[in-house]
Amino acid sequence: MQQITAGVLQIAYLDTGPVDGEPVVLLHGFPYDVHAFSAVAPRLTAAGRRCLIPCLRGYGDTRFLDPGTPRSGEQAALGADLLAFLDALNIPRATLAGYDWGGRAACVVAALWPERVSGLVSCGAGYNIQDIASAGQPQAPEAEHRLWYQYYLHGQRGYDGLAQNREAFCRLLWQLWSPSWNFSDEQYQASAAAFANPDFVDVVTHSYRHRFGLVPGDPAYAQIQAQLATQPMIGVPSVVLEGADDGVGPPSQEDRSARHFNGPYRRQVVAGVGHNFPQEAPQAFAEAILGLPG
Repeated sequence: MQQITAGVLQIAYLDTGPVDGEPVVLLHGFPYDVHAFSAVAPRLTAAGRRCLIPCLRGYGDTRFLDPGTPRSGEQAALGADLLAFLDALNIPRATLAGYDWGGRAACVVAALWPERVSGLVSCGAGYNIQDIASAGQPQAPEAEHRLWYQYYLHGQRGYDGLAQNREAFCRLLWQLWSPSWNFSDEQYQASAAAFANPDFVDVVTHSYRHRFGLVPGDPAYAQIQAQLATQPMIGVPSVVLEGADDGVGPPSQEDRSARHFNGPYRRQVVAGVGHNFPQEAPQAFAEAILGLPG
């Protein structure tokens, strides 16, 4: 694991593959970590790609440089972190591939700084930029039921519950979100170590409160958030991957993301895969990166 100063963070990251290979940034979600790409990265490096796998803010050995920096988990902050990471490594353009929070960061950069993105793979939500202005509108009861963990984290009880039971809480989400994935205790524990980060609870709870407009964001990212509020289009070559067994966001028959993409684009729904797409289906994930539409 390497370290680099990028923006407001000291980011811990893995760097594997040829240094002159086409860069691919692999971005994990909540509640996961860099181990999600343990079987993806070797497939990409064998094809000559350089894989960069950062720990997001609040995870693993990534740390805030200033104790006074707000521990924000908002989408604008995640996008700014990713852009700062590319800048710190002097990478002018890269393929971005992620899911959940990582997919959100990738979508933000692809939408607002497309000149830095050669291609995008986004799992689950596809177009993963939050429409916070409409977040208070109720969904179907089945969808509301799946979001119980978000509502739980809105209050002090949820904050305390995550702080006191972070491993059990996150394990439950793994089970509910990937019902057809028989992950081992060793696989879970490898990732669970990342949740011991001292900022994990603050960043996570802020994320799930901000996306519903319940708390303010970090003023440093207000301009970025204002741009995201317009729901900007994504024009870079893109693939949306969805697991047919995703327990938190099961794919719909209709492609609801397509209208947000105006460049080369395709969607693929994969049977037998849940929410943690790269760890459950590393071959399909790697193939999507290597076969991005041009």
